[in-house]
Amino acid sequence: MNNGSKVSLPVIKRLPKYYRYLNTLRESGVTSISSRELAAHLGATASQVRQDFNCFGDVNGRQGIGYNVDTLLAMLESLLFGEGDLIPAILLGSGRLGKAVSRFISRNTNGYKLTAVFDSNPDEVGKHMGDSDVEILHINELEAFCKENHPRVAVLCVPRESAKQLTEQLVDLGIEGFWNFSHYDMSVDYPDVVVENVHLGDSLMSLGYRLRNDNY
Repeated sequence: MNNGSKVSLPVIKRLPKYYRYLNTLRESGVTSISSRELAAHLGATASQVRQDFNCFGDVNGRQGIGYNVDTLLAMLESLLFGEGDLIPAILLGSGRLGKAVSRFISRNTNGYKLTAVFDSNPDEVGKHMGDSDVEILHINELEAFCKENHPRVAVLCVPRESAKQLTEQLVDLGIEGFWNFSHYDMSVDYPDVVVENVHLGDSLMSLGYRLRNDNY
């Protein structure tokens, strides 16, 4: 759907923001919006909005009317979620963080399907993850499960050292992408895998800086 050139990461990062806001517009009964109005709500410029959408084909607003909200949402849904094909994912670490994170992927609403959870704690093995029907398996079953079910994404909710030990095995087992909540920066050692790092502590520190300083 794009124009053949590689889309930059900053553009990709903005797509969910467009999607969320346009959904609120549709729910409010709004049917069209200009690039200027959209930019104002997202802290961008009208030119940036137009350039972002043009990365994915001939997406033009109508003079005096703007972009059709349903058309933009259909495009974004195709880009972000594919054509209804859920990406199979596994989660490693069934602690409090893992349980919280699992809610984003166990409901099949974000383009993923949680197929299994792994943990080394025998007290967790055999239980269901949160309110889902996904069973928690022992980490020793990881290789056999991956070879049989071919998950594409691994969600890491384990400590840094555990993530570092597991990543090579996961890559060898065919994992293509990581949603990484550990503090291990695997992209240094594995530059060919797709990684989305989530550092909750970094986000808090950034918030603290902005609260304490007026020069950002």
